[in-house]
Amino acid sequence: MAWKFLSLAEVSILLEQDIAGVQKRLEEFLNLKQRLTSLKEAVLLDYYVSGFWWAKALEFTPVQVGGILTLLNLLMENLDTQHMTLEENIQELGSAMAGIGQCHSEKSGGFEFFTVDQAKAIINYLKISLFQHYTLYEYLFHSPREELVIGDENVVELVKPADLPFPAPLEEGLPSDIYSNFIAIVPGKEDVTTEMDGGLLSDEQAEAESFIDPLTGYTIEDVQSVLGQITNDVISNIQSEINEKLQMQEEVYSARIDKLKKA
Repeated sequence: MAWKFLSLAEVSILLEQDIAGVQKRLEEFLNLKQRLTSLKEAVLLDYYVSGFWWAKALEFTPVQVGGILTLLNLLMENLDTQHMTLEENIQELGSAMAGIGQCHSEKSGGFEFFTVDQAKAIINYLKISLFQHYTLYEYLFHSPREELVIGDENVVELVKPADLPFPAPLEEGLPSDIYSNFIAIVPGKEDVTTEMDGGLLSDEQAEAESFIDPLTGYTIEDVQSVLGQITNDVISNIQSEINEKLQMQEEVYSARIDKLKKA
């Protein structure tokens, strides 16, 4: 029964590994290909790794480590394949552990290499690891689960460029950032080049080159004299308006003073 699940060579390899190495080796021995996406495979791997590491921590011999792995596999197969209930699987455990501590027992289950104290420790470990969560294991193996959608394909329709024979979307009908990025500047449209001075220039460069400064040919003194004349004209017009308003106010006050004198 010690080598019914794993051989002596495989158990010896596991005993030389750290926890990460044990997980990797058991993953290979159990032929688990989808433990990262399959809940069942992930739970099985954790089940065997935890049982092995528990036995190693108690300093079990290679034969006893192989025996605990065989026992773990026996109980899990009873649950998975035989659909045994919790009571039935506990009875199977009792039958397997029979004869421990007895010499040449007729009811031996094949695990005589365990001591009585080790058998008690194994039963306590199975109680808190498998039997306490038996309903969850039953649900894992015998209840169908819906497949989770972890991806979705979406079809996105891009805005058509304005130069196609379709009207461009209205500016007020789109957010300003979308309009400025995809409508105002048409993607893929190259600047039209213009030949000038023996080279090729873009439209913006050509427009900058063709711009003529209206102040070309005038000195600073000419500009100052023109600005001074304009300023004097504006100030004189304002002064005239002020004088007219002052004269009107003076006439109004004079009329009021005459009325007061006559009264």
